[in-house]
This record gives sequence, structure tokens and C-alpha cells, in this order.
Amino acid sequence: MYIHIFAWNFKFNNMNTKSHEYKKLKSKTMSKKIILSIAFALASTIVVNAHNNSELKINNSVSSVEWIGKKVTGQHNGGISIKEGTLYLHDGKLEKGKVVIDMTSITCADLEGEWNQKLVGHLKNADFFDVENHKTATLDILKVTPGKDGNSIISGNLTIKGITKPIEFSTKMDIKEGKLAAFAEVKVDRTLYDVKYGSGKFFEGLGDKTIDDEFTIKFKIAAQ
Repeated sequence: MYIHIFAWNFKFNNMNTKSHEYKKLKSKTMSKKIILSIAFALASTIVVNAHNNSELKINNSVSSVEWIGKKVTGQHNGGISIKEGTLYLHDGKLEKGKVVIDMTSITCADLEGEWNQKLVGHLKNADFFDVENHKTATLDILKVTPGKDGNSIISGNLTIKGITKPIEFSTKMDIKEGKLAAFAEVKVDRTLYDVKYGSGKFFEGLGDKTIDDEFTIKFKIAAQ
């Protein structure tokens, strides 16, 4: 009888031990499954975020900036090169970006020879854009909202001659297969950026030498 009870107790204790070890093993297995599930969820989130966000570089060779300045007796126009630029998309839509313009590249398209050189030289000196001290201008895109007729409204900051002012304008934009094409015509009040030469707002008696305070910039942007 004693031997039988001892054997039964031994069997029972052995069963308890195995049951305890099974529970520990099951607990470890569950913990591993939970950790793997969390890791998978985090990895999935990272993949989704990477998929929803993309970075496009402006193609300088096919992008352009045209300027138009008017005066009492007529107008002049020319170009400026884009030095570099990056645009950021979220869910296939433009969210923000930065465009750096090379002010040393100013050209005039409507004059030739000596008159061309004089105008370009004047635009580059301290009367206008003081290019020697301010070699670049920058457009920072901070927000993009829907506009009329399928256009978008760009809100951001424009920096010229080291002076930064808020700016807002409409742009026509097309984004397909990781490529962006955009066109915008922007009016800029040059006097806000300390470009006062020939301004009737600051000088009297200019007559037909008066130059409009606003000039126009036409952007054509291609990025991928």
C-alpha cells in the first residue's frame, strides 16, 4: 500500500512538473508571437510611410524661370537658372519643397550687344539684386491647398537679398508616375526686398524713367 501511494505521488508530482514546464514553454511561445506581431506591425508601418512619402529632385536642364519687368516706356524680359530644388510628396500630392535660384545667372532676352550687357550688369549691382553679396534667392514651399479650376495654391516664403517675405500664388500642376510638372506666374513687389531703384513710391520726378514696383516671375518646373 505504501509503495502504491508513493508511486502515485511520484506520478502526480511528475505530471505537475511537466504541466509547469509546458505552461512555461507555452508562455515563452506566446511572448515570442506577441513580439513578432509587434515587430511586423512596426515594419508594416515603416513600409507604408515610406510608400506614401517621396522626394523629387528638380531637373535643371528642362526647368526654367523667366522674369518680366515693366516701366513707363516699355518692358524687358529674360531668364534665371534654378540652381537646385527638392519637392516632397505625400500620398501622391505636393506637400512642401524648396527651390534655390541662381541670381548670378540673370540674362536679358530682348536686348543685344552693349545694351544687353548694361542692363544685366545693372540688374546684378546694388541698385537691384546685389548679386555679389546675394548669389541665390530661395522659394520655400510650406503649404499646398486646393485652388480653383483644378489649380493648387502655394503658400510659403520668398527670400531675395537676404530678406524673407511670405508669398502665395496659384500653380497648375500635374503629378504622374513619380514625376511632377508645374507652371506658375508670380507677381513680386520688389520694394519689399529693398529693390527701390526707379520706384515712384520712393523717388519723385522720375517721369518716364519710372519702373514698376511689381515684376513677374514665370516658373516652369519639372521634377522626378
